This record gives sequence, structure tokens and C-alpha cells, in this order.
Amino acid sequence: MLFSSTTFLFIFLPVVLCINFLIPYKFKNVSLLLASLFFYVWGETFYITLMLLSIGVNYYAGLFIERYRGEKNSRFFLFTAISLNLLFLGWFKYGNFFIDNLNVLIKFTGLPVIEIRSIHLPIGISFFTFQAMSYIIDVYRNKIPSQKKPVNIALYISLFPQLIAGPIVRYHDIAEQIIKRTINFEALAIGIRLFILGLGKKMIIANPLGEVADKIFTIPLDFLTTPLAWIGIICYTLQIYFDFSGYSDMAIGLGRMLGFKFPENFNYPYISQSIREFWKRWHISLSSWFKDYLYIPLGGNRGTRLRTYFNLWIVFLLCGLWHGASWNFIIWGMLHGTFLVFERLGLMQLIERLARPFRHVYALLVIMVGWVFFRADTLTDAIDFIKSMAGFAKGTGLEFNAAMFLNNEIIIIFALGIIFSMPFLKVLEKIIDEVISRAKGLKGLLKVSFYGVDLFVVLFIFFICLINLAAGTYNPFIYFRF
Repeated sequence: MLFSSTTFLFIFLPVVLCINFLIPYKFKNVSLLLASLFFYVWGETFYITLMLLSIGVNYYAGLFIERYRGEKNSRFFLFTAISLNLLFLGWFKYGNFFIDNLNVLIKFTGLPVIEIRSIHLPIGISFFTFQAMSYIIDVYRNKIPSQKKPVNIALYISLFPQLIAGPIVRYHDIAEQIIKRTINFEALAIGIRLFILGLGKKMIIANPLGEVADKIFTIPLDFLTTPLAWIGIICYTLQIYFDFSGYSDMAIGLGRMLGFKFPENFNYPYISQSIREFWKRWHISLSSWFKDYLYIPLGGNRGTRLRTYFNLWIVFLLCGLWHGASWNFIIWGMLHGTFLVFERLGLMQLIERLARPFRHVYALLVIMVGWVFFRADTLTDAIDFIKSMAGFAKGTGLEFNAAMFLNNEIIIIFALGIIFSMPFLKVLEKIIDEVISRAKGLKGLLKVSFYGVDLFVVLFIFFICLINLAAGTYNPFIYFRF
């Protein structure tokens, strides 16, 4: 059940919001937990047992870690819980990948290959597993007390707004809100606005551009031209940002409707002037998770330079693997890790001497080349696509050309994607606030006028989204591999 589906928008969400507003406070967590489990069952049915097992393991682990804090048993329970979490994640997400690569080696020995049924990847397993691990690690570090009520820890792990596409919410960020949170019409209005803007990002910008990217990435190599390769990767670059940040905005908006305040997950990453800056702006909850629970425990930048570079590279290799069980994702992570090391080695000093536009070009080139590995089906496809981008395309343009993919509607959406990938709205809001502050007798009138315009724009975006839903337009879920 996707956020951008009619079932969610017109049945599930209204029912959950009504119940959440009307029932007594002491029952809100139970009702929200049941709604979250139902949400997951709708998409995964049998694999709800995996989530319940994860909840049970991490609930009891938190209790035992706190009970034996300062003793060897505390570390034992932490190690056991982390091992079980990684076992669940490893089997379901990487089992097929591991066996396929093992079979490649087995073939050289002449022994029979391992044959098993394809292992299903439960949606959202990476997100709820990382959240669960952050909880038990923080209990072990004595940053938070263990949660004594199983309903509360179950709600934290299964909370439906951020369950299938993030952001990765730390327990300490919402621990107090799970116990007591403000639920009122003001928060509801803020949440609805955020949700609709996120829905608009996905439905109006990401989906149409994603459809163009999908078509171009399926063109046979012999027919692909250099301009088409660039159009394809730019469309995908915009698609993945507006889709992912759109889902994050929807999740944050849903959280506000229900009384939770989730942290921001994106901060205009494509205005970055380095790869280091990019990772401060892109999927912030994931990069901060890896920093706090992997990079720093590995030693961070406290050791020698060589050790620091090794730590960075390992973190991003694993970051790539987190995104999917494929060599493409691993290479994507290694690419980002390598450029982060290069920037520390002195590349950043050279880049900072360049004019600002050139620094943007550098960052975007690295990011887009990385997205080729992220989007292509195989490693060979990715390398061939990059060759086409570099001018070594084999296509003549007679079979496939830009006019076949870029109609007036797509060109307008393309332009909107570029504009809104920059902090255009933030600048506009600042200008509006300044105009209102300088107005003396017209402050009230201007505020009402701007709020009216804002409401009209939000309703218009929602109307366009509904039209797209009714028309059955292209509406993929691109995080199934995460």
C-alpha cells in the first residue's frame, strides 16, 4: 500500500486519522501499532512474522542490556541482538546475491552449484532493522533507557509513515513523543501540507521523468546516442531525488498528522559543491546513522590518515551494499567513498580554487556517474552507458532520438525539476516574510493573502496528483530493493 495509491489516500489514512483523533489518549499507541502492522501486512502478509520477531528480539535485548549494564553479559546481549538483526537482513536481502556469486566460484571447481528458491526481499527491512539496531546500541551506550512497554517499542519499529522508505528515525528522537505527543488541528494542517508537497514531488515531477529514464535505459546499446544517454541520466538524477525526498516529505507530514516530529532527510543535495557536502544533504538520516554506528566505532578520524581513509571507504562500501544486493550498488558506494578520500587528500583544495559553477559541475558529474551504477541493471550495462555519455555511443540517432522522449510536457516538468531541486521556495519564503515585516498597516491583509495563495497552490498540486492517479499514470515504487 503506497502513499501515492488511492487505497492509502482515501481509505487507510482517513480511517487512521479519525481513530487517532477520537479515541482516548491511553489507546492511541495500541491503535497506531495495529494500523502500522495492518499497513505492513497489506503489502507483505506472511513476512509480518519477521517484523514481530525483530520487535521481540530487540525489546528483550534492550531490557537485558540495561539490566546487566557494566557487566560482560550486557555486551553479550548486544552482540547477540546485533547478530540476529544482521542475520535477518543478510539472509533476506543478500542471500540470493551471496549464493549467485558463490555459484560462480563453484563452477570453476566442477562441483554442482547450489540451487535454492529465490529468497523474497521484505519491503522496508533495511529501514526497520537499522532503527532497531540504533535503539539497542543507544541503550548499551547508556544514551537512553530501555523501553519497558512492548507496545511502545513495537510502535517505534513498525510505525507506518517511515516504515518503507525512511527517514531512519532514532529512538531518542521520538522516545518522549511515543509516551506523550501533541495532536491538534494545527499539526494536522502542517502535516497535510507537507504530505501533499511530497506527493506532488513524486507524482508531478519524479514519475514522468522516471518514465523517460526507464525508456532510455532500455534502449539497446547499438542504438543509444550520447545526447540520449545524458537525457536519461539527468532524468533519473531528478527522479530519484524527487521520489525519495517526496516520500520523506510524505513520511514527515504523516508523522506530524499523528503527533510525531521526524527529522529532515534531504536539504537540496544537488546544490552541493563537493561529495562531502552532498552526503551532508542527501539521505541525512542514513549518512548520520553510518557515521554514529559504524564510522566512529571504527575509529573515525582519530587514528592515522591512512586509517581514516580506510574507515571512510569501508563505510561507503557498506553504504552501497545497504542499498541493494548487487555489485552495481557496491561500486556506487566505493565510488563515493573514493572521492571522499580524494577530497581529503587534497582534491578539495584544488576544487575550492575554482569558480562556484565549476565546483557544482564537479559534484554533479560524480553524482550522475554514480547514479548510472545505481540505475543500470548490470555492471556491464552501467559501464556501456557511461561510455555512451563520454561520447563513445554507437547509435546514429535514426532509430532513437531526443524528440521521441522530450515533448512539451516533459520539457516543462524537466525545467520544474531543475528549479525545485534548488532552494527556490526557501528564498521565496524569505522574500515574503521580509515584505510582510516591512508592511505596516497591511501586515494582516498580506498574511491572509499569502496564506490564501499557499492554500490554493497546495490544493492545485493535490488536484493534479488526483488526476494522475485517476488516469493510472506511471507510478513506480523504486525502493523495493532497499
